[in-house]
Amino acid sequence: MSKVGIWSIAAIAVCTFLYLVYLAVAFEAPSGTTTVILPTPVAEVEITPPRPVPTRITPVVPAAPASVEEEPEVVEVVEVEAPEIEAAIDLPRLNDSDSFVAEKLKELSSGASLLSFLVDEQLIRRTVVLIENISRGQYPQTALPYKPVTEEMQVSSVDGRLFTMEASSYKRFDAAIAAFVALDTDQAVGLYKLLSPLLQQAYAEIGFRDAEFEQSLRKAIDAVLSAPEVEGPFQLVKPSVMYLYADTRLEELADMNKQLIRLGPENSARLKAKLREFKAAL
Repeated sequence: MSKVGIWSIAAIAVCTFLYLVYLAVAFEAPSGTTTVILPTPVAEVEITPPRPVPTRITPVVPAAPASVEEEPEVVEVVEVEAPEIEAAIDLPRLNDSDSFVAEKLKELSSGASLLSFLVDEQLIRRTVVLIENISRGQYPQTALPYKPVTEEMQVSSVDGRLFTMEASSYKRFDAAIAAFVALDTDQAVGLYKLLSPLLQQAYAEIGFRDAEFEQSLRKAIDAVLSAPEVEGPFQLVKPSVMYLYADTRLEELADMNKQLIRLGPENSARLKAKLREFKAAL
């Protein structure tokens, strides 16, 4: 072998030796026990798929198609007169109401004629008392709202103790009944409505504070309308000043029924017909 080859092998050996020495010096061995950390096993979890959330669907209303513009109609404006509204009327006090009632009665058809048969004081109070009595079948002898009839009953004597009522006696009431029947029913009801507060006040004064006067009025009308029709001739007796019916069945009738007999059948029928109209218009 030549010298060059020998020197090359020697150089390689020296380099290898030096490299091994470097590794020995630089290497640092681990101290203590080596611990290997394994990852923590994860428990197997069952995954539930999420529940679907209901979705509210709002219906979409399609837009209305555009309307074709039409020419507006020409409307003729007609002027209408507004109805006249009657102003409220202030009622007087009950104590001062007579002149007011008289003036209002004069405004009614046949009102002035009827007024001539009525008293001119405490007219509201006396009317209420009369109607309340009639509603119970009674008929007061005093404090009446109309003037007393001055003509006496016409009778004919049978034997000096027994008398017969003459048909001419009915005529005493003809003019008053005619004036009452001639009243315009609607006007009369209107006046009644106007005077209702005063009538109610007078009704409370005689002890009916918790009752309606109109109920008493309706009962009074019904009492007259239900009164029996009694045909004459009627025989009378006069044990004292006043005549009494000789027939005890007639004498035992309610005072209001006996008063209707004195009016006579024609006047009684006309009165009932007017009261039916008045009741229907209430």
